[in-house]
Amino acid sequence: MEYKVNLKKTEEGYPVWVPGLPWCWSQGKTEAEALENIKDAIQSYLETVEALTKDKEFRYVEVANA
Repeated sequence: MEYKVNLKKTEEGYPVWVPGLPWCWSQGKTEAEALENIKDAIQSYLETVEALTKDKEFRYVEVANA
């Protein structure tokens, strides 16, 4: 699965965040490190959402890719 991320170079390094996952962000000293770190952040984010919603009732819909 792929996620669109934003990456910005700053004096402190490279912050990176996921527009589609509110408050999911990370950083790294290099661009490569930031991109690796955001993978862990996304995984943790999704695991947390799953844990917080495991006893809730949901419906699912399929959306075609544009």
